[in-house]
Amino acid sequence: MAPHIDSRIQSPRPETPEPSSRQGRRNPQLDAQLLDADGAVSVKLERCLRHIFAKYCTPCPARPRKHDSITLLTPPGDAILDATGLDAWARDTNGAPFSEETKEELREFLDVNEEGALTFKGFLQIYQLQTENDEEETWRDLSNHGFDRTLILVSTRREDEAESAHIPLVVS
Repeated sequence: MAPHIDSRIQSPRPETPEPSSRQGRRNPQLDAQLLDADGAVSVKLERCLRHIFAKYCTPCPARPRKHDSITLLTPPGDAILDATGLDAWARDTNGAPFSEETKEELREFLDVNEEGALTFKGFLQIYQLQTENDEEETWRDLSNHGFDRTLILVSTRREDEAESAHIPLVVS
């Protein structure tokens, strides 16, 4: 008679978590959805992206009356990322500015104005495409700009430094 083999596969080290699981959270929360059911950027992700875009855009947004590092910024309706803003955003997000070849691809395939500067719509297109292909890369970008996995801006020293370096105070 053949021995009974349990059809469930047992881990040789059952105390070791699966690679996709995260430990160390006392009260784990589910990650926020980055894309909606139709594959478009979710409302919560768009709010985060508006804040990130606003840190680097031209014209600069007005600072909120209550200045703290967790108040989300909103870019003006006609805001764009010019070459300087694009380089600053790429450096803060990925550690280096984009190559000229990458910048040319952005101008060719994404929404830009007549001068070739990236619009907010084009910025959303970047993140929609990236998130469809590599959601973890988007999470890393969001984290680099101070957002947690529930898409809440958390106060960090890096966020404070980035805000002071890229957004001058608007004097009325």
